[in-house]
Amino acid sequence: MTFDIDPSAHTLAGDGAPRAIPERVATPGLTVEVAGDGFAGAIVRCSDREVVLRDRRGRERRFGNTPGTFLVDDVRVRLVPEPTAAPTDQRGADTPAVTASGSLAVPTRARVARDSRILVEGLHDAELVEHVWGADLRVEGVVVEPLHGADDLAEVVRSFSPGPDRRLGVLLDHLVDGSKESRIASAARHPHVLVTGHRFVDIWAAVRPEVVGLEAWPHIPHGQPWKDGAARALGTDDVAEAWRRIRGSVRSWRDLDTSLIRAVEQLIDFVTEPASPGPVSR
Repeated sequence: MTFDIDPSAHTLAGDGAPRAIPERVATPGLTVEVAGDGFAGAIVRCSDREVVLRDRRGRERRFGNTPGTFLVDDVRVRLVPEPTAAPTDQRGADTPAVTASGSLAVPTRARVARDSRILVEGLHDAELVEHVWGADLRVEGVVVEPLHGADDLAEVVRSFSPGPDRRLGVLLDHLVDGSKESRIASAARHPHVLVTGHRFVDIWAAVRPEVVGLEAWPHIPHGQPWKDGAARALGTDDVAEAWRRIRGSVRSWRDLDTSLIRAVEQLIDFVTEPASPGPVSR
């Protein structure tokens, strides 16, 4: 599922000047409708980034919390999380009410790992996904594994033997039209496999450059190692040191490019979606 995660627009276009969107506190249990989708349900949880709804059949769906997406009594509103006091640990120190991915923190133990998996290209990709989405992945029981290169993805898919209860999500770098990665994704096509990706040559560049003190990531000439050039732009010849600085500068999903956020969210939704029931035997 893809959704708009930009909560900055607080007006709706109308006849003439835009008009303000009224705010509504997202009290759990409040019934809302998704504009243009027809799905209606009670609010399960809400953050600045997403809203989870449950309909009368018990089905849950996640939506980006974009102003005007939801209707309450036929009025488009901007849902805002309930104000809550920050929880404290036994030492009295404040602990975050939301995870780094923007989801509300859930006080639960990690789930037993699913058969479904998410594969990423390398160790840095796996570390960044864990850094931002780790709490969500543990709750959902999803394991992230590095491919150490995507050239043999089609064979990896065949060896994995995907199925309705054994789905495979794959995150690729530079997944744009005409790229080598787009051809790799096409060769790995399977009904129980989803390949998504971001637009950058390397996942480092999916971190917003201002987060690490750059106006923009450097242009590295074709044929030269991209990470080496990026490390030099950060003032070091040590790639490992540069990566530690980049990863340590990322505090939440807000520090990442939208294309990476959408790709990872799609993969988590795909590998955790319940399998459709098969035909009933008679």
